[in-house]
Amino acid sequence: MTKVLVIDPKIAGMSGDMFVSSLLELTNSYDLMDEVIAELEKLNSCNSFNAVLMDEKVNGISAKQLKIEIDEEKIKNPDELKEIIINTSKNLMSEKGVKICENIINDLIEAEEKLHGDHFHLHEISSLDTVFDIVLPVLILEKNGFLDGKIYSTPPALGNGRISMDHGIIPSPAPSTLEILCKHEIKCSKVDSNVELLTPTGATILSNVTDEFIDSYPEIVLLKTAYGAGTKRMEHVPNVLRLVEGKTDEKIIEKTVILETNIDDISSEVLAYAVERLLNEGAPDVFITPVFGKKNRPSSMISVICPYHVHEKFAKILIEETGTLGVRINHYDKIRAKRRMEKLTLDINGVNFGFDVKISDLNGEIVNIKPEFEDLKKIAKNLNIPLRDVLRHANNKINEKYGF
Repeated sequence: MTKVLVIDPKIAGMSGDMFVSSLLELTNSYDLMDEVIAELEKLNSCNSFNAVLMDEKVNGISAKQLKIEIDEEKIKNPDELKEIIINTSKNLMSEKGVKICENIINDLIEAEEKLHGDHFHLHEISSLDTVFDIVLPVLILEKNGFLDGKIYSTPPALGNGRISMDHGIIPSPAPSTLEILCKHEIKCSKVDSNVELLTPTGATILSNVTDEFIDSYPEIVLLKTAYGAGTKRMEHVPNVLRLVEGKTDEKIIEKTVILETNIDDISSEVLAYAVERLLNEGAPDVFITPVFGKKNRPSSMISVICPYHVHEKFAKILIEETGTLGVRINHYDKIRAKRRMEKLTLDINGVNFGFDVKISDLNGEIVNIKPEFEDLKKIAKNLNIPLRDVLRHANNKINEKYGF
């Protein structure tokens, strides 16, 4: 079975705290919230950080609302904000999660830079509240297996009315929200309201964690719902973000595309950057093969493996970065093993450590079990022992538990 999350901001948009509230309600991951707060309170700029999840009734709907109290020194510049988010996420999650957090803050900063130039003030995102709203939801998504499943979203509602900002009073949506939506080419939905519904932080989180935007719910088995409340109240529209957890039978045979193009006229540095960008944009696999091209000239064939429904995105990146005039599209059926995450505990030198394991099975039979490398790295650094020693302990634990 594949784990599925549907984010539904079509009701009343989305903000960072609404996403956090609904995720906490859906997963009961309060321990993860405590971990993020503990990391923030280590910062010199943070005197105290307190977050409480409260029960609310929003137009008759039971929802959770986050209340945060922070005693802090405001973050002064974009580089400092980015450094805090990256360092905090590195202490808590895998490289995949860290990259998502980095992409989120990059989108926010780039939107502000486009609007105000290189030298701008953070204003609305200068608080550690922003760090909390970015790092915690990505951590919850990763630790609950949603990043290894499928995340959908309905088109977000933008809202109307006027917004009071440090730059003055302007019509909703905020300019940075529009910049983020334009960058990711996201379709929006219309809801009559007199308040801002989709915030810049909400827009950029949604853009970076969603695998696919849909107009209606996918064909899944529905398991659980949760609602996160916004701060403002409207007469005819419940100001809530709805999340739905579901599952679906994993497709053993998937429609896959391999994109190929031969390159003989760009430097290795440009080629390496093209590979890096493709991987950062979510391509599952990219590789380069030495070949002989026209007139027996040494060339490089760059190949991108990706799902069929996103192949146009990666073909466009190939053309942009390499200047190639054409991309070959090869269609294949791929057999993929099912994957799930489980947590085990290690006892090394009398100290207990938790680590994740990735379990793959095919037709109900386990074919591979692999410990999460980033978790083992943290244990090795914590104990100041060789990584291979931690790996040996982890494999012994896996063999003890699963006989694999």
